[in-house]
Amino acid sequence: MACALLQQYVKLVEFLGYALGPSYEIALHDLTEKDKSIIAIANSHISGREVGAPLTNVALSILRDKSYEQMDYRVNCYGVSVNGKDLRSSTLYIKDGGELVGMLCINFDDSGYRDISNQLMSLCHPDIFVNDLASRTGKTVWPEAAAPVPEQFHATADAAAADAIGRELERLGVTADRLTSEERYQIIASLEAGGTFLMKGAVKDVAAGLHCSQASVYRYLNRLKQEKNEQK
Repeated sequence: MACALLQQYVKLVEFLGYALGPSYEIALHDLTEKDKSIIAIANSHISGREVGAPLTNVALSILRDKSYEQMDYRVNCYGVSVNGKDLRSSTLYIKDGGELVGMLCINFDDSGYRDISNQLMSLCHPDIFVNDLASRTGKTVWPEAAAPVPEQFHATADAAAADAIGRELERLGVTADRLTSEERYQIIASLEAGGTFLMKGAVKDVAAGLHCSQASVYRYLNRLKQEKNEQK
């Protein structure tokens, strides 16, 4: 464990799990081992993770951009559970002398409440009325805001890396076996910016996912480092 400070939060995880109820998952992360950072978790059925699961894509990004230096917590952010349900996630940054050593995360599955809300709204505004109004005006009645990048929850580090690679391949509209050298570099640059390589074994997982050697991944990372240094 990174420090005795985190030990004080272990019992808090259990307490909050009981106090808030089964719709809330509480997870405590030790940042000394990012590929298996969870050291305590309550109501794990929400994300499907257990002790030893890795940091999420959003947590890795926070470590990479050091946004935690400007704030002590983030609340009501968008996440997606292991079974595809939307979650509202909040994170408390645990610092020791200014150094980030852990994260206490609360993930709320409000799907049941939203289902009830939608049923009530359908009584006030039946779908046939909404659809008819939209067809006559050519406009949606309640336009949706652009969806933020969701926080993804994974049980293992290799699954987290595979998911990050899959999102990048989808973004480029290519498959791993059809990648050009430049496309592979773009993906590795994006993964590095997102913190994927902070996890142990990430180079091996990325090499397998991009159908290249580990030596090639290291070459791309060195190229990226050199280009960043030249920009300074």
